[in-house]
Amino acid sequence: MKTIDTLRQRAPNLQPRIAVVLGSGWGTLTEHLTSAIQIPYAELAGFPQSGVAGHGGSLWLGQLGAQPVAVLSGRQHGYETGAVDGMAEPLRVLKSLGCHTLVQTNAAGSLRPYMPPQSLMLLSDHINFSQRSPLVGLGGSERFVNMVDAYDPPLRAHARRVAQKRGATLFEGVYAWAFGPQFETPAEIRMLRLLGADAVGMSTVPETILARHLGLRVLALSFITNLGAGMSAEDLSHAHTLQQAQLGSLSASDLLADIIASIDTPS
Repeated sequence: MKTIDTLRQRAPNLQPRIAVVLGSGWGTLTEHLTSAIQIPYAELAGFPQSGVAGHGGSLWLGQLGAQPVAVLSGRQHGYETGAVDGMAEPLRVLKSLGCHTLVQTNAAGSLRPYMPPQSLMLLSDHINFSQRSPLVGLGGSERFVNMVDAYDPPLRAHARRVAQKRGATLFEGVYAWAFGPQFETPAEIRMLRLLGADAVGMSTVPETILARHLGLRVLALSFITNLGAGMSAEDLSHAHTLQQAQLGSLSASDLLADIIASIDTPS
């Protein structure tokens, strides 16, 4: 595969074990990388060109502590093209390079008053509110992916331990995927709360499905930027999301770096 050959030539001494997808508010994680190489998506066949502010559009290869990682700075969202498999090729490539774990991040709206903006939430499960799948069109029995414990319980326990050690508050809950790009209506927020969702956003779920199809373990965290529509008087906008995400970016990325650097990697 041409893309894999390109990456092995650019970083011949690095075999990444953990893949990371950075959403809005998490971009400063790349400042923690050492021996880093940055490659624009435009130079990698099959990698998407994100058209969303706050998503960089580069692959970073480097290390977090002693952990070799591949960091996807930015993702393609379903609402950009209508397709929900935009991250399929990047994840296949990183799996082929040796990654066994996917760590995902996003910005999300809170559905729980006790989880205000600037909070962090560990995903325990998700609701595919859009009922779209990046596996549509694939053949074989492997497409019937088991989504029980899609967000790996041992990885979640590890994240909780790291947060506790740092004295950081880390909520845990169910993430609902809304297709977007429009924000949800107050009625939709009320419905999602009744369904058991704790946060809502426009990403992450397609990549989790893809990762489980590839056999990757998944850990995911949300940065809470707002309360859902109708739960406060704030005016929801993408600019507001980015502003809130930037305010908490450093502390969120510090915690994420510690979590990733200390994940146990199978030999």
